[in-house]
Amino acid sequence: MTGIQELFDLTGRTAIVTGGAGFLGQQFSEALIESGANVVVADINQRIASESAEMLKRNGGEAIGVALDVTEPSSVKQLIVSTLEKYSGIDILVNSAALDPKFESDSKTSHVTSFEEFPLQSWKEALDVNLTGMFLTCQAVAKVMKEGGKGSIINLCSTYGISGPDQRLYESLGEPRLYKPVYYTVSKAGVLGLTKYIATYYEGTEIRCNALTPGGVERDHDPAFKEAYGKRTVLGRMAYPHEMKGAVVFLASEASSYVTGTNLIVDGGWTAW
Repeated sequence: MTGIQELFDLTGRTAIVTGGAGFLGQQFSEALIESGANVVVADINQRIASESAEMLKRNGGEAIGVALDVTEPSSVKQLIVSTLEKYSGIDILVNSAALDPKFESDSKTSHVTSFEEFPLQSWKEALDVNLTGMFLTCQAVAKVMKEGGKGSIINLCSTYGISGPDQRLYESLGEPRLYKPVYYTVSKAGVLGLTKYIATYYEGTEIRCNALTPGGVERDHDPAFKEAYGKRTVLGRMAYPHEMKGAVVFLASEASSYVTGTNLIVDGGWTAW
């Protein structure tokens, strides 16, 4: 009988984390390193990706940083080449690269634009990153996993991919009306469809594909927003960043060997009401 610690052990396995130098990407990378995996920190900015990898190495892990533009097939191909030059295969893929309207450079424009006036160009750019980019990365990594006979793909979704955003959270007395932009909900809902497709496509193999859906994670949010958000959850607060670590290790490891095509929701009960 396999012991529980052994089930969660990722020693010797190689994981790619797209958006790996980002806010949640760093948490995922740390969790995988702490469980024994080699981690490829893939991010749009080579310098930041390399710095994140060096930090992981200083903490006792094995990691490399690779520049990645998920919207460019040539960049995705180079990610695979760089990974296989360093490691013997790819066992885990965590797709966390995405345009997030809270932190990206276009956030002010995205938030103040109503649905009726939302620009087509912003819509196309966001879907290119959040959905097409995930498709390209899954496609390239799955080829390697197919040769190895197994693997775990984890696609990052959002509670706003399951239900529509509560736009009341973005209202502030005396301030311009803000909105969660339409592309976020639509692209994250598409992640669930892509996940189920990949899972069922590899029926009969040991290639698994699941979605991970975090709720709102605390990151220097305005106190009023945190309070309002907390009231919408069963646990009464936003998530702490480290609270996503256990979920990603579970989905990456043999602890979830009989789990595929599903969506693991870690939202403090947001979607339970």
